[in-house]
Amino acid sequence: MTAPIPFPTRPQPIVSLRNFTRRFGTNTVIDGLDLEIAEGEFVALLGRSGSGKTTLLRTLAGLDGPSGGEVRVPASRAVVFQDARLLPWKPVWQNVMLGLGGRDIRARAGEALAEVGLDHRAEAWPLTLSGGEAQRAALARALVREPRVLLLDEPFAALDALTRIQMHELVLGLWRRHRPAVLLITHDIDEAIALADRVLVLEGGRIVAEERIAAARPRAPDTEQRRRLLACLGVVSPEPPAGHEWAEAAE
Repeated sequence: MTAPIPFPTRPQPIVSLRNFTRRFGTNTVIDGLDLEIAEGEFVALLGRSGSGKTTLLRTLAGLDGPSGGEVRVPASRAVVFQDARLLPWKPVWQNVMLGLGGRDIRARAGEALAEVGLDHRAEAWPLTLSGGEAQRAALARALVREPRVLLLDEPFAALDALTRIQMHELVLGLWRRHRPAVLLITHDIDEAIALADRVLVLEGGRIVAEERIAAARPRAPDTEQRRRLLACLGVVSPEPPAGHEWAEAAE
């Protein structure tokens, strides 16, 4: 008798939320949300302003707690915000190693900065960095901790278009090398489709849509997926004329 073919096992979730609820007084921001993120998975989260994205990220970062439900996130996690949040009175390498100790601290900072192409700016003061350089330093500070979960809170929103493309390539390269689970919060649908394995839409404190992105990277935006995600965000998307470059969806 032929043995049954086993089904492929799904990676175990490293992040798990069950019936997660967050209230502020009488205002319910997150309402019974369920979410799983697998080891090494890259997830993007879209949502209009006020949909609960920041509240969810603060909970996953350990900065806030639930009003109800169950939240399981490993202690090994790091956050990169839209603002690089570097201390201006410390050189770049000291910002990268902030809170970490050890005799090899300077060497570790140099290795982390080399990974993001910023080792030549290790002794620079943060105020002398460009926006892209500051975000590279913030990424180095996050990844030197070897987090199992990396939370990205619109880290490219303030960058120009060319720098943003370069940062996309950098983040994907770092993700492939370190393999943390990633949750990227963004308002840019094309960015979400280009980077993520899975795109979620948060509305009214609940996940109302999910798109799995199977195409190999690098990717061109999938028009049909883009249209569905825009519709979930309340934007009607007509067919673009030939050669038209889509603008970002408004908040």
